Amino acid sequence: MRRLPRRLLVALALLSTVATARAGSIRFGAVLPLTGPAAPIGAQQRMGIQAAVDQANAAGGVRGNRIDVLFEDSQANPHQAVLAFNRLADTQDVPVIFTARSGPTLAMAPLATRRKILLVNAGAQADSLATASPYLVNTVPPIRDEIAILSQYLVAEGRKQGVILYEDAAAGIAARDDYVKYFAEAGGTILAQQAWQFGKTDFRPALLDLAYARPDVMLVAITAGLLPMAEQYRHLGLDFMVAGTTWLADPAMIASLAAEGFVHTQLRIDAPPELAAAFKAKFGIGMDEPARQYCNATQIVLTVADRVLAEGKTPTGTTMRDTLLRIRTFQGLVPLTFNGNTASAPLEIDVIRGGKDVTVKPSGID
Repeated sequence: MRRLPRRLLVALALLSTVATARAGSIRFGAVLPLTGPAAPIGAQQRMGIQAAVDQANAAGGVRGNRIDVLFEDSQANPHQAVLAFNRLADTQDVPVIFTARSGPTLAMAPLATRRKILLVNAGAQADSLATASPYLVNTVPPIRDEIAILSQYLVAEGRKQGVILYEDAAAGIAARDDYVKYFAEAGGTILAQQAWQFGKTDFRPALLDLAYARPDVMLVAITAGLLPMAEQYRHLGLDFMVAGTTWLADPAMIASLAAEGFVHTQLRIDAPPELAAAFKAKFGIGMDEPARQYCNATQIVLTVADRVLAEGKTPTGTTMRDTLLRIRTFQGLVPLTFNGNTASAPLEIDVIRGGKDVTVKPSGID
């Protein structure tokens, strides 16, 4: 009998070792803004995913399978997001990729459809995400839901003369269009609009131009630079109300006196004390809203993976998507029900007082 060459035997042994190491594990991907202006939020999103994974692995994984997540940096840039998606799809064969920000998510959506990889978005809210791909699910509601509620509240409070400060990118443009539509439907008037370029830190020209219109509320649709925006607003001595969506729930801005009195909608999502404590112990910081959202989304994915395995199937983009849509309702950090590929959830309205969010309109109260 012909003996195999020693070099080939070594190679086969190594392959066997790799196969053994990979047996009993499930890998997912994540494409998040880990550098650049959106990095502080991306870091929280990453930690939220990791917190859910650590909790699951400490309990034995999903039906004995260890969970691993491979993180890629989108830089909040659609082109970089596509490159990151392709790396995960081509070299790692992941069934699920967590994603963030509207522009990068929309850029990856057609690739997800073609490659049959499930995208899970827990942060981006452009309305077009609802129909971007049959392989994209959104665990947060579209921005129009928040803007409709906020517009009704503001007009009822007598804030009927509005201006819009919006980010000149997919999410900001979608929110601007929704403000124009829903603020008018509620009985308000939009007096002026100003675009802001993502990554810039000087808001003063835009703020002064908007102030010239003499509004009683500025409707904000930006996803980064919130603290310098608030500080420059105060430095200029402006006195009109500032209002926005969940995007205003930036911990650094909320903690600043510059944001006193700002109003925003909020998807209330709280972490159990033991999870919050474990997060603080591991990462050394509090579990902010982006971390809670992505922890919740990861728990949903793990619940779906458990069901897929229980049914004797392999976790693929298709089996994960079909099972998620079949389950529909999830009891995680916040109860969510998927209507199609986008979840609905209760929203509240908060005002920032003393460095904290104070609820002025609880969810479900008309």
